Amino acid sequence: MTRTLSNDEREALSGRIREAESRTSGEIYCVVARSSDSYFYPAAFILTIGIVLAGIPVALWLDRTWLALPHLMVVLSQVAALATALLVLSVAPGLRILLVPRRLRYRRAHDNAVRQFLAHNVHVTTQRTGVLIFVSLAERYAEIVADAGIDDKVSQAEWDGIVGHIIEHAASERLADGLGEAIDRAGALLSAHFPGGLDNPNELEDHVVEI
Repeated sequence: MTRTLSNDEREALSGRIREAESRTSGEIYCVVARSSDSYFYPAAFILTIGIVLAGIPVALWLDRTWLALPHLMVVLSQVAALATALLVLSVAPGLRILLVPRRLRYRRAHDNAVRQFLAHNVHVTTQRTGVLIFVSLAERYAEIVADAGIDDKVSQAEWDGIVGHIIEHAASERLADGLGEAIDRAGALLSAHFPGGLDNPNELEDHVVEI
């Protein structure tokens, strides 16, 4: 998942949100994040540990070969290696995420999804039926965060099925198609449990936010 949305795709998705919400009193909000963290410090920590561990067999080899290298030189070489590694991380942010365990990447992306859910007031709809469709591109992560009103009526397996389709489409550079299908399916679930009526105010903006 590398390509973000074009203006036409954002407009088309906004239209699908309006269409989905016309049949339900629920609300759908979409957020696409390029990344959920800079990952500089986790990557730097992992590199530091790697350099320290790599220095152990080097030190053992020097001891066995009786090479008369000053201890200060060994320490300075490790410092130089670490400084070089940190410089590479600072100028090539795309490398950082490759060093970070998947579990940590997913945790950061999930935390970002929760922050976006709260920041955009998806949790303050009248009937607590707001749904956030969240994608974080760098982590290849998607999640649906549903408020208590709708989450009590829809099983996690149904949300997971929608998320699976988003990831499948995004992996083949068809993010807009995946989001469009997710909006339609989330709208169908909302309308089944919270059908729209004559009094159906639009409580959240109908557009896709990119951060």
